[in-house]
Amino acid sequence: MTFRASVLTLYPDMFPGTLGQALAGKALGDGLWSLEVTQIRDFATDRHRSVDDTPAGGGAGMVLRADILARAIDHVSPADDPRPRLLMSPRGRPFDQAMARDLATGPGAVIVCGRFEGVDERVIEARGLTEVSIGDYVLSGGEVAAQVVLDAAIRLLPGVMGNQVSGETESFETGLLEHPHYTRPAEWEGRTIPEVLTTGNHARIEAWRRERAEALTRERRPDLWTTYTGKKPPPER
Repeated sequence: MTFRASVLTLYPDMFPGTLGQALAGKALGDGLWSLEVTQIRDFATDRHRSVDDTPAGGGAGMVLRADILARAIDHVSPADDPRPRLLMSPRGRPFDQAMARDLATGPGAVIVCGRFEGVDERVIEARGLTEVSIGDYVLSGGEVAAQVVLDAAIRLLPGVMGNQVSGETESFETGLLEHPHYTRPAEWEGRTIPEVLTTGNHARIEAWRRERAEALTRERRPDLWTTYTGKKPPPER
C-alpha cells in the first residue's frame, strides 16, 4: 500500500518543496509515497477566483470560505476515503512523534493548508478536519507546516530510511531526547571523544548513552522527563 498525501493549498508551487529532496524525495521517486497537490482556487465560482470573505461579526483579516473549501476537499477525498483529514492551524493539536508514527502506519493524509485569518468553522465540522499545530507560533500559511508533518511521517515508512534501527533510537521514540554523537577525528580543537565510546564495550556504551539521554532530557525538557518517569525532575542547584 502506497502512502498517499493530498495537499490543498492556495500556493501549489510550494510543493513538493523540501519533500522533493533527500529521503522524502528519493522515496517519492521510488514510489514509496505519492503526492497530489490541489489548488483551492480551482473550486471558486466567480471570475476573480475568490476564496475568502470578511469575517462574520466584523474584525480584521479575511476568512477562507466553507463552500469553496468543501468542494475542494470533496474532490480529492470522497466520503469513503480512509485517510485522516488535517487542517494545519496554530490552534490545533500539537504534532509529535507519536502522531507521525500513526500517520506512517496508515494510508496517507489529506492536508488543508490554512491561510488568511482562519477557516470557516462550519467546514471544519462538516468535513471532519482535525486541526494540527507544529508549534506555538504563527506562520504565514500552512504549507511549511504541512511539509513538516509529511516529512516526519514519510521517513518512517518502510524502506525510506536505509537503517530502520536508527529511527528507533532517535529523540522522542523512547520518551527521551537522543544521546550525543561523535565521530572522527578522535581529537578536534583540543576536544576528545569520550573514552567510553572507544572501548568496544557495548554494555558500557549503551549505559553511557542512556545516562546522557536522561541527563539531557532532565535539563532541556522537564515536561518529557515528567512523562517518562512519572515524577518531576529535581530542582536545579
